[in-house]
Amino acid sequence: MFKKILAFFAAMSLVAAFAAVDVNKATEAELDGLKGVGPVTSKLIISERKKGEFKSWEDFISRVKGVGDNKAAALSSEGLTVGGASYKAATAKADAKADAKAEKAEKKAAKADVKAEAKTDKKADKAEAKAPTSTSAAAVTPAASKPAAAVPAVAAKPSAAASAAAAKPAATASKPAATASAAKK
Repeated sequence: MFKKILAFFAAMSLVAAFAAVDVNKATEAELDGLKGVGPVTSKLIISERKKGEFKSWEDFISRVKGVGDNKAAALSSEGLTVGGASYKAATAKADAKADAKAEKAEKKAAKADVKAEAKTDKKADKAEAKAPTSTSAAAVTPAASKPAAAVPAVAAKPSAAASAAAAKPAATASKPAATASAAKK
């Protein structure tokens, strides 16, 4: 009979060990018993709880120094709850991140489609510009048979380098003359 009672209490203690621990009701010893919560963290939780109960996991994370999203997820998996609720923001963030990634991929695909369409339009415009506008004999004749007046003059205007070179000898020629007139005085 004694062994049965002892076995009963051992079973009950195991059940109690795996039961959820509410951060607003747990003692310092219960908090210390959780994996990932040491004496310093449990004292921080108790001191923050004295200021007011934790309303949500976000409130708990913001008020307890050293607890972020990853640690909150780990504590929740160990059995810690806030107001009876386990931490679920990690999965919500992962879903939001996946949605943002899918949206970014859609935008990129749409941008590529617009770019391809613009490229196709540009090619069509070039092809249209190259095509003759009328089918008259003058438009169909080769360029060699065109009169010389129709061909634009390429060297009609001197380049800037040529005009600078032409101006340079004039400037150097006037310089000795100026020194010669100064020498006469």
